[in-house]
Amino acid sequence: MKYHTMITGWGELALSFLEDPESNFIILFNNDAPPELAELSVLHTKEQLLGIPASGDTMIIGEKVFEITAVGEEAKSTLRDLGHCTLSFKGGSEPERPGCIMLQGDEPLTPADIQVEVMIEIY
Repeated sequence: MKYHTMITGWGELALSFLEDPESNFIILFNNDAPPELAELSVLHTKEQLLGIPASGDTMIIGEKVFEITAVGEEAKSTLRDLGHCTLSFKGGSEPERPGCIMLQGDEPLTPADIQVEVMIEIY
């Protein structure tokens, strides 16, 4: 396992990006994020990154399984240092932004999947 954390809450605007098919992402941040960033983020427990996420790894969010298809260069350090990255559910072999992890799965992540105590894991 490279990473595992638990959702502790989310900001008022955090799930709006997931609901928009053009965006289809969530922003992760440790639960000590500044208020202006917490408003946009899915917050989670502060945990140690045990390995760098890479294409071909698996990310599990609750009951949903996704393949990591690309990882932006900034995401590698911001996930380690701040618990921060953008999870884009569009797939693709190139990250949309430097802080982005691209994911592809059989079932879409929905706002109903984001709940307190849901685990996020990378293998």
